[in-house]
Amino acid sequence: MTPPCPMDRISVMTLNLRFGLAEDGDDSWEFRKPRIADLFTRYRPDLIGFQEVNDFQIDDLRRILPEYGFIGKRRPAPDFWQHNVIFFRSPFRCSFSDHFFLSPLPDLPSRFAESRWPRQCTIGFFTAGRHRLLAVNTHLDFAEAVQARSAELILDRLAGFPADIPTLLMGDFNSLPDSACHRIFTGKDRREHRAGPFFKPVFSPPYPGTHHRFTGESDGGHIDWILYRGELKAENREVCRHQLNGGYPSDHFPICAEFSFITG
Repeated sequence: MTPPCPMDRISVMTLNLRFGLAEDGDDSWEFRKPRIADLFTRYRPDLIGFQEVNDFQIDDLRRILPEYGFIGKRRPAPDFWQHNVIFFRSPFRCSFSDHFFLSPLPDLPSRFAESRWPRQCTIGFFTAGRHRLLAVNTHLDFAEAVQARSAELILDRLAGFPADIPTLLMGDFNSLPDSACHRIFTGKDRREHRAGPFFKPVFSPPYPGTHHRFTGESDGGHIDWILYRGELKAENREVCRHQLNGGYPSDHFPICAEFSFITG
């Protein structure tokens, strides 16, 4: 993928980083840090949505990506906390950010009763020259009903922004493109009270698998997504399957996409 022209194009990556406290042997975080550095030597996306990030991993990412700012870190956070953070680089500037929980009480640390973990979402409002952009990074729980309610909550939160702002939605959704939450995001499960705008997926069938358990061979379906809406045109997309520095940067493949801003 070629570096984008910063005022007319945008490149995006989403990656479930795999939380750094996991006991993964040769794939533990200390061994994966050089692979992450190699990944971002090869790719320099404008925006990166990371999921499952511990505090110390954010510190390492700041050293690996010194030209980037970031949003979405909870302060203070328990030592084991897993953040959903968005890293961004110039010329994109974040003028507003929102971090909330996927729960009946989204502004408090909480979760749906059926959720295994307290899941979160981070929204950033970015400008680059004359362009505006909303970027959304999330990580959904496992139960389909919880995923559907989480999708509704995210759309409700986005309804507080002007509907004409181009928007990117990325993350680990723990579900496939025929799931309830995907249908809600894309408008295929039309709720009476919701008129859109809805999202389009970057990939089309057959959807590539994105989780591989550090094997390089997908063990399931397309659970990591980049969706978009508004005046954006998807130009390129890629599942980054490379081994780097003797292994893989995560148990998920990074997902990349490039977009051009549509101007009248």
